[in-house]
Amino acid sequence: MDYLSTLVSHDDRDRFLAAQFAPPAVRGDVLALYAFNIEVARIRESVSETLVGAMKLQWWRDLIATIYERGAAPSAEAMAGTPLKGNPVVEALASAIFRHNLTRAYFDSLFDARARDLEEDPPVDVPDLETYAAGTSASLAWLVLETLGVRDEASRAAGRHVGIAWALTGLLRAVLYHARVNRFLLPADLMAKAALTTHDVKERKNAERIAGVVAEIASVAKAHLAKARALRAGVDRRALPALLPAVLADGYLAALSRHKFDVFDPRHGLQRPAVARLIWNGLLKRY
Repeated sequence: MDYLSTLVSHDDRDRFLAAQFAPPAVRGDVLALYAFNIEVARIRESVSETLVGAMKLQWWRDLIATIYERGAAPSAEAMAGTPLKGNPVVEALASAIFRHNLTRAYFDSLFDARARDLEEDPPVDVPDLETYAAGTSASLAWLVLETLGVRDEASRAAGRHVGIAWALTGLLRAVLYHARVNRFLLPADLMAKAALTTHDVKERKNAERIAGVVAEIASVAKAHLAKARALRAGVDRRALPALLPAVLADGYLAALSRHKFDVFDPRHGLQRPAVARLIWNGLLKRY
């Protein structure tokens, strides 16, 4: 297994599984995008100072700008002294951009959203959280759609809804992990309405009230999945690999519901991707 496959398989197993349904000719490019996303998404957790995180994120912004403006990945000399020197993701990403004429604006949207990772304040409300989810996950879904040769409006709309739903599902699954690194993404207005603070999450207090907040966000994720599926008739069949995370989101949200949306339930951390259901839906060409 090559570097990209190993990285994505280890750090983003769900998207790795979905990527296996991409045509072999473009699967490596899809994995390059997911590997790039991993590198950017883990910036906050990889640094102890916000300034260093901002510098790493800016490095990636500059990298993308160089690829588009010069028509090539930066040279080894240009990368000398950077924290990502020799990272094979760079060459693979540049190749994917050129091969599929990927839209630069989607990268910009992703970077803008990831800049919020370096901020301490939680989202103000659910729409604010959805905006973050769209910037991080829907932008990535659109890049994957373009890699698959899909650019129609129905597929893009479905990709946006699946992307948001997937991000919200992931954030709910990561509530405890985020709390351990002093990151809180449950919307402030819902927390205030439930008379909760970030301290309650960190100290694992008031589980039932926190479960109520989680349930409300889960319902928003389910609504986005329903909207994506309402578009099925007009979606390009080639879009399937980018939309299959919807199937995995179903499983994770169902498990949360079975456990009464209690993110402190130890079974929550044992949930694994519904591989059989993913394969079945992949064979049926259904997300």
